[in-house]
Amino acid sequence: MNDFEYLLNSEIGLVLFAINIMLFLVYGYDKFKSKINGWRVSEKFLLSLGLFGGGFGGILGMLAFRHKTKKTYFYIVNFIGIGIFFWILNNL
Repeated sequence: MNDFEYLLNSEIGLVLFAINIMLFLVYGYDKFKSKINGWRVSEKFLLSLGLFGGGFGGILGMLAFRHKTKKTYFYIVNFIGIGIFFWILNNL
């Protein structure tokens, strides 16, 4: 069994996978709301999910939706989140 299969077979892995998918979708939702001047998702929420293991979803969401790409601290926090993701993966 490879690392990815092991990750998806663990409860923590499923939570991390869900956080990444959710964060990707939230970036798309926030971008949509910014276009129509609607209620927005707070930056604290986006950064918190990115920090707590959702870095992949955050980076992919930023690039796919071209959202928050000019804010350097979003990249920094999401890359730290990727580091946390790998740290958790290696310590399961």
